[in-house]
Amino acid sequence: MNTNSTPRPRALVVGLGISGIASALRLHHAGWDVTVLEKAPERRRGGYFIGVFGTGLAAAERMGIELPNRMSDALATYNVDRAGRRTRAMNFTDAVPGRVRPVMRGDIEDAAFNALPADVEIRYGTVPAAIRQDAGKVEVDIEDRAAQASSTERFDLVIGADGLRSTVRRMAFGPDEDCIHRLDYMLAAFALPGAVPGYRETDGLVMAEQGRSAWVFPFADRPPTVLLNYASGDIDAEFTRPPIDSLRAAFGPEPTGAVLGWLLDRFEDAPDHLFDTPEQVRLDRWSEGRIVLVGDAAWCPTLYSGMGAATGLAGPDLLGTMLERHAGDVRAGLRAWEARLRPFIEYQQGTGMDMRKIFVPADRGELRVRRLMNRMTGTAPGRRIFRAIQHGSKSAKSKTIDIARA
Repeated sequence: MNTNSTPRPRALVVGLGISGIASALRLHHAGWDVTVLEKAPERRRGGYFIGVFGTGLAAAERMGIELPNRMSDALATYNVDRAGRRTRAMNFTDAVPGRVRPVMRGDIEDAAFNALPADVEIRYGTVPAAIRQDAGKVEVDIEDRAAQASSTERFDLVIGADGLRSTVRRMAFGPDEDCIHRLDYMLAAFALPGAVPGYRETDGLVMAEQGRSAWVFPFADRPPTVLLNYASGDIDAEFTRPPIDSLRAAFGPEPTGAVLGWLLDRFEDAPDHLFDTPEQVRLDRWSEGRIVLVGDAAWCPTLYSGMGAATGLAGPDLLGTMLERHAGDVRAGLRAWEARLRPFIEYQQGTGMDMRKIFVPADRGELRVRRLMNRMTGTAPGRRIFRAIQHGSKSAKSKTIDIARA
């Protein structure tokens, strides 16, 4: 019997979303014993349209996460208006900068979860109740809500991957108000039961107006999903009434027309939807001793940046790499991880509002630019020129950087 063997370090991951699963997977690969806490009674499924850019694709491939590709050559996108007029537009993958793979959010979580080794322990219906640390360990009071029991355990590292409203962040870094920044927009997302009337299921639609827009994202093998956006001068008021009432007010008082009216009706009937405000998390540091934040809990670049899923994969992948390089010195690994990752994240956050212009024009000037772009891309030569400009931009190149290999 070998009595000199070194015990594997132990990590606690809080949250079973994209960044939580990726953290558990990567640390297990790095030689850690991993326990995951998820407050929901079971793993959440489904979700809406996500584009995974090259940065995330590189990390996923390295971690053995096999993402599907729900785009096909048969997809077409149209600009539409309330009067029912339509013109051909560029597909999402051509319009946004960088290599991107359209998927559902659930596709990423399913693929990452399927890659998890069997000995990663997952505890559902369980949350951290308190966190304390000393120089060598982190002590966590764990509440099992299903069993109505609690326990205290010690870990070498605690990873907060519990989203924008992170419990771990509040315990270790302070109140949400100190780090969450609103962008004065609202968004709603939901899945359609089938094709928009008058269009194929594989057709995408964009209705862009000043301060509001509706997007229909098609897939090769399933019904489309919808993203509605609008500017708001009073975000808190948007949550004081049913979401459909806020949406109808934001897209009124003009008659909706057939397409927008049908989309709003489907939102009202949808069994599941997202209705929220896009926000960014800005922190001076992402670690406190042996407690570290990843994904939306740490940086939340916003939906408009398009990099939430990609950084939710790449951040944990890089974290595992740096902990391997600094084996036995967790704090040094965390410092090296943040030094490498922070400039990249801050750039993505800085360009997030520029990307917002793609989704919803804020004023008449942005709307005019969008209309000029539509005219340009209405011809095959124009589409080629626009695609070359977009994909050769600094923003495009930044979305394809392999952070762990940079």
